[in-house]
Amino acid sequence: MLTFLGFAMIATFLVLIMMKKMSPIAALVLIPALFCVFAGKGAHLGDYVIEGVGKLAPTAAMLMFAIVYFGLMIDVGLFDPIVRGILRFCKADPMRVVVGTAVLAAIVSLDGDGSTTFMITVSAMYPLYKRLGLSLVVMTGVAATANGVMNTLPWGGPTARAATALKLDAADIFVPMIPALAVGLLFVFALAYVLGLRERRRVGVLALPGQKAPEDLEDVEGVQEDLVGAATGGTAQTASAGPVVSGPSTGPAPAETSASISPSTSTSTSDTGSGPDPEDGFQGLDPDRPTLRPRLYWFNAGLTVALLTAMIMEWLPIPVLFLLGAALALTVNFPHMPDQKARIAAHADNVLNVAGMVFAAAVFTGVLTGTGMVKDMADWLVGAIPEGMGPHMALVTGLLSLPLTYFMSNDGFYFGVLPVLAEAGAAHGVSPLEIARASLVGQALHMSSPLVPAVYVLVGMAKVEFGDHTRFTVKWAALTSLVVLAAGMIFGII
Repeated sequence: MLTFLGFAMIATFLVLIMMKKMSPIAALVLIPALFCVFAGKGAHLGDYVIEGVGKLAPTAAMLMFAIVYFGLMIDVGLFDPIVRGILRFCKADPMRVVVGTAVLAAIVSLDGDGSTTFMITVSAMYPLYKRLGLSLVVMTGVAATANGVMNTLPWGGPTARAATALKLDAADIFVPMIPALAVGLLFVFALAYVLGLRERRRVGVLALPGQKAPEDLEDVEGVQEDLVGAATGGTAQTASAGPVVSGPSTGPAPAETSASISPSTSTSTSDTGSGPDPEDGFQGLDPDRPTLRPRLYWFNAGLTVALLTAMIMEWLPIPVLFLLGAALALTVNFPHMPDQKARIAAHADNVLNVAGMVFAAAVFTGVLTGTGMVKDMADWLVGAIPEGMGPHMALVTGLLSLPLTYFMSNDGFYFGVLPVLAEAGAAHGVSPLEIARASLVGQALHMSSPLVPAVYVLVGMAKVEFGDHTRFTVKWAALTSLVVLAAGMIFGII
């Protein structure tokens, strides 16, 4: 009974979200509350929620202060050199823009925090997508999938959880997986290339008003600087008119046939992209913004390196590190009280959205765990594995990691399900190390799970509906996970 209710609750949640019948935060609260009553345990709902909130409170604190800290670092210009390099690579070519999104997300993901990755990636790329009229779900899908592959870093969370749950060394799990993860990342770049070509065919190559449409892809260098300016705040001229788009890249379009796309005639859709919208209000990384602190650049860089080092070395709990880092960065960069209030207010929307989503997710996970649904679901799945698959439990673990890490929190999967899978594998001579490595392959899909708070930073800043993001991303993220699994088996890692 609980197994059926658990799967029904998850299915109901996903259907309502993707059909846009409920907002994620309302669905995360109301649907589990209703199914808790169906399970005959409505009287214990308060206990389940309080327990769930208690477990996720440190995550909420970490995300709140991580958003403030890295938001300040974006404000003061710490990441501007990386962003400028990516934007120069992108030029005016939609294919390069999509590939640049994947590269930027992968680089920033080295810090191990998804919220940071999405804040920096969207801040840099969103204005460029809008100017070119590219699909915003392509941006969110590529960024989330790239971050999912990189999320397997030992300080990113899943590897440490697997090591703790099975009493293994994190390095023994992660280091042999590097070749398979590298293949997965290369696949993400290849996917970005293909999606970029599709966007290029759809919107063509862009030239700003008053310029001749490029005759070939090399000619886009002539409009490169204008596009970088448009993506980082723009000028009065670029903000007042839409771009001019040449024909599809299958052949150069004559300048006289180029069509002007105006904000009044372009609309945002989930899969066909959004037209240029200068009135959008998202200014991106303005190179002349008053919050820049060039004289403090090396202080901020040193502080960030020290913060990441302390995270990796586990000198203090991560929420405490971000709390201290945010307070210090705010005090040094903005010593005047009105400036400090302005910076906190500037990031309040993201903080409130993410913190609210974390506590709403606490209701969902609290009911799943407290009622025993998640245990019954896991036992049913493990029991459904044919006896003949016992010697192949590493492959089974890799395949199960896709749906289970999507529908469950990482804590629930790694501490609740993984030990059961490892025990079943041990009975057939499968090493716990192989089981642990296989458990990491689902992370590319996990990063788009409705239970991951960082994904709401991504879709919120990109102004994309969560249902649209889910419909577009899930298939590509699942394929990426399968590529990592296949590479691990080919290399003999899994």
